[in-house]
Amino acid sequence: MLTINVALLLVVIVVWRLRRRTEARSRTDEKLTVVIVLALGVLIAPTPVGESILNVLGQLANGITHAAR
Repeated sequence: MLTINVALLLVVIVVWRLRRRTEARSRTDEKLTVVIVLALGVLIAPTPVGESILNVLGQLANGITHAAR
């Protein structure tokens, strides 16, 4: 039985779509890419990888806030 991780499949689709030339994209195409990326975020967020990404981004934002003071 072959199982496909949906998040991994979405990562491949996003990378494939973003490699295309910008001039070749329509508004509908860009909106579809945004929806796919949002779906990927929803799938990754509750995982340990998503939590670690959130932690790193929080530390980065905290560092930027302290540097601006």
